[in-house]
Amino acid sequence: VQLQASGGGLVQAGGSLRLSCTASGRTFSYGFMGWFRQAPGKERELVATISSGGSTYYRDSVKGRFSILRDNAKKEGYLYLDSLEPEDTAVYYCAAKRGVSSLVQSEYPYWGQGTQVTVSS
Repeated sequence: VQLQASGGGLVQAGGSLRLSCTASGRTFSYGFMGWFRQAPGKERELVATISSGGSTYYRDSVKGRFSILRDNAKKEGYLYLDSLEPEDTAVYYCAAKRGVSSLVQSEYPYWGQGTQVTVSS
């Protein structure tokens, strides 16, 4: 599976963005997708995950503001970012894995290249 993330940009606090992750490969529909982010000087962290059946997980700091979705037919995943805060500024990565769900980034073998999200105050 190859992944390509897009949709990042510069937005003011309170604004919104939609990140997209386009996958190539035959087994995308059977895998888990996750979005991770890495802020300057910080470790990469999990933001949200979604299973092939649509079950989701969010880190506490983004609950109610971010939404993760996927379209298996289009082999695309999405992360909707609403009510953005300066603390959300980071490079956002999409990742995918087969098999059981995981919140551990080292268990995701497939990664996109990252897309920059910058939130100004």
